[in-house]
Order: sequence, then C-alpha cells, then structure tokens
Amino acid sequence: MNLLSIGAAYGVLVMVFQWGWGANLIGLQSTVPIVPFIPMFMFAILFGLSMDYEVFLLSRIRERFLVTHDNGSSVIYGIASTGRVITSAALIMISVFLGFVLGDDPAIKMFGLGLATAILVDATLVRMILVPATMKLMGDANWWLPGWLDRLLPTIDIKHDTDLPDPDMEADPIPREDRWRRSSSEAKLSGACGGTAPSK
Repeated sequence: MNLLSIGAAYGVLVMVFQWGWGANLIGLQSTVPIVPFIPMFMFAILFGLSMDYEVFLLSRIRERFLVTHDNGSSVIYGIASTGRVITSAALIMISVFLGFVLGDDPAIKMFGLGLATAILVDATLVRMILVPATMKLMGDANWWLPGWLDRLLPTIDIKHDTDLPDPDMEADPIPREDRWRRSSSEAKLSGACGGTAPSK
C-alpha cells in the first residue's frame, strides 16, 4: 500500500517536470530533470507519514476486533472513528507542501508537489478505500500470526495492564471542599490555643 502512494507521486513528478504537463500552473518555464536525491528523500518521509495513518487506523480496527471478533464490523468501526482525523491531518499536510510549489527553486517545487500528491492519494484512495476493502476481503486472515512469533511478541493491554488506581476514584474519601474546611478550622484552632492542631 505504501508503494502505491509513492509510485503515484513519482509518476506525477515525471509528468509535470519531464513531460511538461501543467508545468505553467506551478510557474515552471521549461522541463527539468528530476533531482536525484528527491525520490529517496520523498520515500523516507512518505513512508513515515503513511505508516502514521496506517497505525492510527489499524489500531482502532484491532481494538474493536478484540472485543467483537467480527472482522467486518471492526473495519467499519475503524474507518468511522478515524476517517475525519486522518482526512483533517492530510489536508493540513497537503496545504503545507503545496506552499513549497510557490518557491522559485525547481527542487523545492518537486519536493512539495510530490509530497502533496502522495499524501492526497494515501489518505483518500489507499487508507480510506483500498486498505479497508482488502481487510474486508481477507476476513479473519488479517489477524493470522504464526505460533512461534506470537510466543515471542509481548502482550500489551493498555486498558488492563496497569496497577494504577481508577482515576475516577479519589484516594482520599473526604471531598476536597471538606478537606479545605477542616484545614481552615484546624489552623484557627491552632492559633487560638497557641499550639498546633493534630495532623491527620
């Protein structure tokens, strides 16, 4: 899936900068060769960005699957709960990278246009359509894991693997207002008696 978005970005760079398609729209006067370091640099950045969206989406699907053990409903739940966040984050990144196209340096234009195209394809076609469709078709095979690897990997449960107390319960059963009144009363009593009130 990552190769699909990066491949689309490479194709757009070739069409615009080497073939001249729409070059005038980004202020390019003539065709120029692709700068050699741009494809490698783009691949590194886009792999990190696309995996960020991927982990965010699949973690929600996995959480739901562990509860319901229903692959189809888990995929639907994952898309519904993360779709707006992924789309909003992608729009921000696309806007930032399209700003690079306004520069005068062709290398900066390549970098901005390539990243904007790849994120657009990744956040819309890949993560919101192809990944869920593939997971729906594969069914429970999505969650297959070899036994030897399952024994090596740690089991992490964020919700239950903790010794911390419930945050909804206070350690001190006395309400905060009563504690404040009690401390004020003890201070007044201490001043009146010329001593210190017993600490609790």
